[in-house]
Amino acid sequence: MAGHSQFKNIMHRKGRQDARRAKVFTRLLREVQVAAKSGLPDPTMNPRLRMAVQAARAENVPKDKIENAINKGSGGDGENLEEIRYEGYAPGGVAVIVEALTDNRNRTASDIRATFNKLGGSLGETNSVSFQFQRIGEIKYATEAGDVDTVLEAAIEAGADDCQSSEEGHEITCAPDDLNTVREALEATLGTAEHAILAWRPQVTVPVEGDTASTVIRLLETLDDNDDVQRVVANADFPDELLERLAS
Repeated sequence: MAGHSQFKNIMHRKGRQDARRAKVFTRLLREVQVAAKSGLPDPTMNPRLRMAVQAARAENVPKDKIENAINKGSGGDGENLEEIRYEGYAPGGVAVIVEALTDNRNRTASDIRATFNKLGGSLGETNSVSFQFQRIGEIKYATEAGDVDTVLEAAIEAGADDCQSSEEGHEITCAPDDLNTVREALEATLGTAEHAILAWRPQVTVPVEGDTASTVIRLLETLDDNDDVQRVVANADFPDELLERLAS
C-alpha cells in the first residue's frame, strides 16, 4: 500500500499547487452544487454539502462562488450534473476507478475511453474492477491538528476503524455509513477536517515498474486533468525512486 498512498499524496499536492486554476474551482463547485441538489441547501442540515463546502474553502474558493453554487443546486437552474463511475484497467493489469460529474454523459464517456485507449488501457463495465477495492470513509487532518497519540485517541473515541499518521498528516478511516458520525465526533475534538469523503481503498496492489509505471502515471494524471473527473484511484504499487522523482 505504500506506493499507492505515496502517489495519492503527490496527486494531492499537485492539486493544491493548481488550486488557482479555474478548472479546480469548477470541480469543487460542481460537488457543492450536486450536494445542494441532493438535500437541503443548509450545510448544517446536509452532511454532504457541509463536506463539499469545507473542501472548497480549503482551496480558497471565494465565498460568493460557493453560495452561488448552493443556490444553483437548490434552485434547479444550474447544470444538470450526473454522477458517473467509470472502471477499467491501465497497463500492467492495474485497476482504475474514475468518479465524474458531468452534464454530458456521452462526451465524458468518450473522453475517458479515449484516454484509456491512448495510453494502453481499457475501459470496462461498471463493477468490473470495483470488487478489488473497499469503500471507506476517509477523513484527513493536518499534522497541526495534534500529535499521534492525541489524534489516535480522538479517532478511537469517535468510532473510527483506523488512524495512520505521517509527515503528510493524519488519515482516519471508518465504515462508509459512519462517515458523518465519525467526522462530527472528530471535529468536536480536533476541529474542522481538511477533507472527509467516501473513498476507495485497494484490497490488493499491483507492482509496476519501468516504462509501464511511467505510462500508468501518465494515464492517471491525464484522467485527473479531465474537467468532468472528480477523483481517480488505482491499485498500482509504484517504485519508490519513481515517486521520489515525481515529488521533487
